[in-house]
Amino acid sequence: MHSSAGTSSKGTSSVDVVKDRNGVEQVLLKNPRGASVRVSLHGGQVRSWMNERGHEMLFTSSKAVFKPPKPVRGGIPICFPQFGNSGTLEQHGFVRNKIWTIEQNPPPLPPSDSIGKTFVDLLFIPSDDDMKIWPHRFEFRLRICLSAEGYLILIPRVRNLDSKPFSFSFAFHTYFSISDINEVRIEGLETLDYLDNLHQRERFTEQYTSLTFESEVDRVYVRSGSMVAILDHERKKSFIIKKEGLPDVVVWNPWATKSKAIADFGDDEYKRMVCVDSAAVERPITLKPCEEWTGRLELSQVNSSLVQ
Repeated sequence: MHSSAGTSSKGTSSVDVVKDRNGVEQVLLKNPRGASVRVSLHGGQVRSWMNERGHEMLFTSSKAVFKPPKPVRGGIPICFPQFGNSGTLEQHGFVRNKIWTIEQNPPPLPPSDSIGKTFVDLLFIPSDDDMKIWPHRFEFRLRICLSAEGYLILIPRVRNLDSKPFSFSFAFHTYFSISDINEVRIEGLETLDYLDNLHQRERFTEQYTSLTFESEVDRVYVRSGSMVAILDHERKKSFIIKKEGLPDVVVWNPWATKSKAIADFGDDEYKRMVCVDSAAVERPITLKPCEEWTGRLELSQVNSSLVQ
């Protein structure tokens, strides 16, 4: 666990370990300007990402259950080794329901992913019971960084420790907090093909320059570019999503009818959230023995005038 040195009028960067009301350890990252990130060792899940003014940028349902092994509805759950419920595993895989550990001396990453950033390194290694669910040996490392500018950076690394290849799908299932789903549009998906989960994963091509919402949406946009933007007209703010090694983008909003059917989700909460996941879903990632996959996700929020 590390934090880079740095001072300002607001103080220094810091990394602290605290416990939630269920006794689950949480790592709290703060940068010198006062922005913060909180990540739970239950699932390696980012639970909170606040800017320097204390404004929360991730959505968490008021009905979320925080007691393991139930996954928390909100923040950034990690979907691995499967996304959705297409395989034999529980929906979105099992690592989001497991306790991770803090790794003190992980294999190095490029200096650009540590210098000037406050960060923590988490590690998940499957137990014997996990191996009964998914019989592959692996190490899953996750670096969570908070930059001086308040950007949230997630760097997942999966290494195959098995004697044979294995394949997996993956997603950072990111719940963004928005003012009103009717006031939001997503850019960076135009002309892409997408698999529509509301139509038996039938393949369509995006016809519009930006995606807006007037009903339930559950789509996997395949082979997207490295950047996607969520424009929130009411807040005059935009989320910028930059990604590497994560070719797909999943967009989900349950809308009114489905919201009422989700036990840990408020009936009207669909209006204040949108999930835009950086993912590898359409074509699973295959690792040979000793091979490692690395992805990268960088989230930032900027004034919308900078995006137009």
